[in-house]
Amino acid sequence: MPDGPSIAQHGLIGDLRTCALVGTDGTIDWFCAPRFDSPSVFGAILDPDRGGAWQLTPVCDSAGTHQFYFPESATLITRFLTEHGVVEVHDFMPVVRPADGEHRQHLVRRIVAVRGTTTIRMTLDARPDYGRTRFAVESRGGAVDFRSETLAMTLTSSAELTVDDGVVRAEVTLSTGESEQFVLEVLDGPEQIGTTDDVHDVGGLFEATAAFWRTWLSQSRYRGRWREMVERSAITLKLLTHEPTGAIIAAPTTSLPETLGGERNWDYRYVWMRDAGFSLYALLRLGFNEEANAFIAWLSERLGRGNREPDGLGPLRVLYDIDGNAPEEIELDHLRGHLDSTPVRIGNAAAEQLQLDIYGDLIDSVYLFNKYGAGISHDAWSDVVYVIGWLIDNWQRDDAGMWEVRDGERPNTTSRLMCWVALERAIRIARQRGLPADLVTWSRVRDEIYDRIMTACWNADLETFTRFEDDDTLDAGVLLMPMVKFISPVDPRFLSTLAAIERHLVTDSLVFRYDPQSDGLDGDEGTFSLCTFWYVEALTRAGRLGDAQLALEKMFTYANHVGLYAEQVSATGDQVGNFPQAFTHLSLISAAINLDRALG
Repeated sequence: MPDGPSIAQHGLIGDLRTCALVGTDGTIDWFCAPRFDSPSVFGAILDPDRGGAWQLTPVCDSAGTHQFYFPESATLITRFLTEHGVVEVHDFMPVVRPADGEHRQHLVRRIVAVRGTTTIRMTLDARPDYGRTRFAVESRGGAVDFRSETLAMTLTSSAELTVDDGVVRAEVTLSTGESEQFVLEVLDGPEQIGTTDDVHDVGGLFEATAAFWRTWLSQSRYRGRWREMVERSAITLKLLTHEPTGAIIAAPTTSLPETLGGERNWDYRYVWMRDAGFSLYALLRLGFNEEANAFIAWLSERLGRGNREPDGLGPLRVLYDIDGNAPEEIELDHLRGHLDSTPVRIGNAAAEQLQLDIYGDLIDSVYLFNKYGAGISHDAWSDVVYVIGWLIDNWQRDDAGMWEVRDGERPNTTSRLMCWVALERAIRIARQRGLPADLVTWSRVRDEIYDRIMTACWNADLETFTRFEDDDTLDAGVLLMPMVKFISPVDPRFLSTLAAIERHLVTDSLVFRYDPQSDGLDGDEGTFSLCTFWYVEALTRAGRLGDAQLALEKMFTYANHVGLYAEQVSATGDQVGNFPQAFTHLSLISAAINLDRALG
């Protein structure tokens, strides 16, 4: 099987439990079931030969394809323009109501002939457990059952299905107005038997799912200039939410490379504490309070059951799986990786790093929830007090930093910054609510951190805040300083830092997070999309509204054809890294909201 679409040539569908990537060629080449962090069933994006895929392709030559979302929804439409006619594939995962206790997981693919007569070939080659095993496949009265030790699925269709060596095939010829349906149901257990009923109600599932997304999106309060981009980012963020628990994952993929052929390949199908404050800010600002409440409940559980043993890493981990466990990182040697980019990793060893900035991210999210939401509970406040006590004793330590570098621990400026945020927000909460706290000690340490940043992290010769203490290198993470209220956006120190970042890390509005040669890994990396949106917000707060608007409009041109962003943009303008990335879309929402408000 030849290599498929590039990373950017995909749309995303999902059911608030897992997601699937659909290429512009009509192939589902990434799908983990039944959850985001489950082993893949279709993984051809990481290995076209071993990963498995579900293909729908015209038999004749195709003059081109177009892919777009059904308005205000997560239903994806791929249109093939052939020499004989025009045909569409409608892909979606049904969600019919919020918090549906009777939810059943389906991948639905409907083929509709728009004009002329076209023949479509369907090939479904499912490879469970990241392609390490095969299903037992059996035809059953118009359906096909898939069974492994850990997973069962049933495929039903209005077309005739054949099975050959575990691969399911069909070929259909459709004329104007005709359609065929394929429904793949993920069953609750290996012994469950799927039904054939849903294939006869695809139209009803389509309408119910469209209505769900329209109703959900109607809660958004954003009515600004960039409504289409903000709403697509909101839907993407919702798609990356595990509704049963409230967890929000960083991305639905693993090991999509930051550099083609390089080793910067990580598993992002987990919840990063760093995303917490940004997630809460975006959700609350847009008006999605239920999602904010669910996520803060998930965070509170991590805070309450935190590791309080003296292992050196503190009461919280950098990242967790959906259940709140720290995943172990391993390499899958049997997969050749996206465009031969190895290694392919599952799990993430960053969970064993010390990253002090996560405490600021977490307590900032608690502050936002306490300010805009229902308010913090007594037990949650007790946990915050414990965390602050630990942080007071440990904030001066070297750590891996927010970029999770693997070449040793350093005194990261952004870690100092977010430790200051943790203390400053905790003090605010205590004062606003009259909660018990050692405000004298907390204030003293907060001020010590402030003085440390202003002295050790400031390079007077270069007139910039630096990446580490007593250093001469730059870090785009310091663009957060005015966003977290550490410094005025028009303070001369920040303005000169912004100018230094523009000289050394900005290339035509795109922003590198730091010099990639300094992180101990081979190969280059692209510009970080979230840093670009931070740059837009820094320009906004500094009053450079024209520059901010131009940078934002330029960044929008780097979105893919359906408005999605990966983690990075390569030197050639291609999207690289895991896709789509929640943090990028969160920073887009924040930048658009604040610039729109500043423009008036």
